[in-house]
Amino acid sequence: MTDEKNRPMSEAFHGQQLPYPAKQSDMDPPPDSNLSDYRPAGKLAGKVALITGGDSGIGRAVAIAFAMEGARVAILYNENDDDAATTRDMVEARGGECLVLRHDVRQSAQCRAAVAATVERFGGLNILVNNAAFQKSQQRFEDITEDDLRRTFETNIFGYFFMAQAALPHLRGGDAIVNTGSIVGLTGLGILIDYTATKGAIHAFTKSLALNLGERGIRVNCVVPGPVWTPNIPGTMPAEEVENFGHEVALGRPGEPEELAPAYVLLASSDGSFMTGALVEVTGGRLSAG
Repeated sequence: MTDEKNRPMSEAFHGQQLPYPAKQSDMDPPPDSNLSDYRPAGKLAGKVALITGGDSGIGRAVAIAFAMEGARVAILYNENDDDAATTRDMVEARGGECLVLRHDVRQSAQCRAAVAATVERFGGLNILVNNAAFQKSQQRFEDITEDDLRRTFETNIFGYFFMAQAALPHLRGGDAIVNTGSIVGLTGLGILIDYTATKGAIHAFTKSLALNLGERGIRVNCVVPGPVWTPNIPGTMPAEEVENFGHEVALGRPGEPEELAPAYVLLASSDGSFMTGALVEVTGGRLSAG
């Protein structure tokens, strides 16, 4: 993680647009997922983690951080083979183990297959990170198609349910589920109505599942990112939204994926042993829809 003065400010983001699904390697400026200054402390030694949407962006940074903390990691992705291979290489370059799984979280059978492959490879499962997401912006509400609405909900909320159900038979007291929400699930955003609805659903899902699993000692929490520079931004947002991306937050810039990873470590590790049902905001000071 680099010094604050080296983070690109919002004026560095120039409206780049990329075809969906965008590759992290094509982004300019490139997202920072390296955790080059991260100081691990063995917080996840002996643990096994499965991270959906682990090929790029926040998922990549979380995979690297977990591996640096001693976890064996499986990443699940759906489309970008090259990005997934890069994540695996980055984890292995830091001495970690990374199982790469190509599955679609919209299909419950594929979620069960991903969990089964992880357990077969590593002998168990302790941490599930639900992070896979789909979004497509629309200026007009009536232009949201039924296909896009279904894909957004099936990826962003059905997939979270399916993955949690598949993982649960393997989780024990002290294990954790960490979901990825969004500040727009709290504030709303006019060009992402379906996406924001799913993020609000994820926040409620987190709280309810935490209440349900509390007696088993399984913690369920949610990281709530603000604007973060990931492939979803140039791949799905209009140029005018990418221009000066993150300008509205108190810090005057978007977050980098590696800046989110420590929150996931906290919620996955014993450091967060008295945290469940929490929405942990990592937003750079974005507190409204402004």
